[in-house]
This record gives sequence, structure tokens and C-alpha cells, in this order.
Amino acid sequence: MHPSLLSIKNGLVVSCQTSAGNPVMGPESMTLMAIAAATGGAVGFRAEGAIDIAAIRATTALPIIGIRKTSRSAAGGVFITPTFETATEMAAAGADVIALDGTPRPRPGGQTLAEIITRIHDDLGLPVMADTDSVDSGLYAEDAGADVIGTTLSGYTAAGPIPDVPDVDLVASLVARLDRPVIAEGRYWTRENVAAAYAVGAYSVVVGSAVTNPMMITRRMVAVTPRSAQ
Repeated sequence: MHPSLLSIKNGLVVSCQTSAGNPVMGPESMTLMAIAAATGGAVGFRAEGAIDIAAIRATTALPIIGIRKTSRSAAGGVFITPTFETATEMAAAGADVIALDGTPRPRPGGQTLAEIITRIHDDLGLPVMADTDSVDSGLYAEDAGADVIGTTLSGYTAAGPIPDVPDVDLVASLVARLDRPVIAEGRYWTRENVAAAYAVGAYSVVVGSAVTNPMMITRRMVAVTPRSAQ
């Protein structure tokens, strides 16, 4: 297994990324978040976009799982590192692991998941984390050659409201069905959530907004105050 993946085993990976409209968006803020997370004991990071990845890379030797988010409509629903070209951008910025959409959905230009993963391995020399939403997509991504399988997309690809809790059951199911390590990610808000993922066999756990999104943390707490019901 690649050293970058070995180094995140049984630890906490912190996702340092946000979106437009969030006051902490930008490489300076994300770098400070990464430094704080590392000081707190994080074993690695997940970051989006070449600018943020390069900024974080300049401050740490810990592994970075890099992604590139594109327009959902342009990619037919696949927007997390949908092509080999987007993977190349993340590698050039300093990513140690490339994360991408690991579902069977079509990708731009007719590229297949297996083709993209093979090129990342052969041309970039980096391991691949496949973000999946179900056991079927986990099996698909494993067959395509992904090195680790994440539960990142669980709850985000189907119609209907997004769940508020992590899909620990999917972690358990993937652990039981796959030969590849399983990384738990998606709505891990509490220590208990993290412990639950490890209890069912997770290889590592990625936590994002619960650590690096003060705006979202505040909203969740405000939602249970008496004033929010007025």
C-alpha cells in the first residue's frame, strides 16, 4: 500500500474545504484550519482545488487527499475530479492521494472510471480514493482499481432530503464485501460518530464541517435555540 495511505490508518483526516458564500473560504483560511487540525492530532487532510492544496502543502508534510469539484451539470452529476485532467491539476499542486467520484455514472468525454484510475496510477504514480454512495458503487470502484473506498457520497446522489447522520451501516457493509480499505466520510459530526465508524471496521475517518466550518457549526446550534422557532 502507498505510504500516504498507510500513514492515515486509524487516525483522523480533516477536510479543509468550503464553498462560495462562506466567510472562511480561501487558501489563507484553509491553511490555518489545516495547521490547527495538525496541531490537534490530525493525520492528514482532504482539500479541494489546486490553490488550496498548494497552500496547505507549503505548510505541512502530512498527506493531502486532493479533489477538484466541477460544475455538476457539465459533468452529468459527476463533479468530484471527473476526468484525468482534473486529477493532474491536483497532483501538480501537491496532493498525495487523488479522490474522485467512484460511482458508475457517466463522465465527461466518455472517460471510464477504470481508465482514469489506471492513468493516475501509471502517469502520476498516486493512489486513488473512490467516493461512493452504495455497496454497488463500492464494488464497481474496487473493480475499477481504486486503492481505498470512501462513503463520501452516501445520501447525496439520490432524490430526497440529505440525512443528518453518517451512514455507518454503509461502512459496515463495504467492510464486509470489499477487499480494499474503507474510509468513512460524510456527516461525521461527533466523537461518537467517529468511534462508531471504527467499531465496524473503518480504515480511517474523514471529518469536515464539524471541525472546519464555523458557519455550519453555528447554524446547527442555533437551530435548537428557542429563538430559531420564532
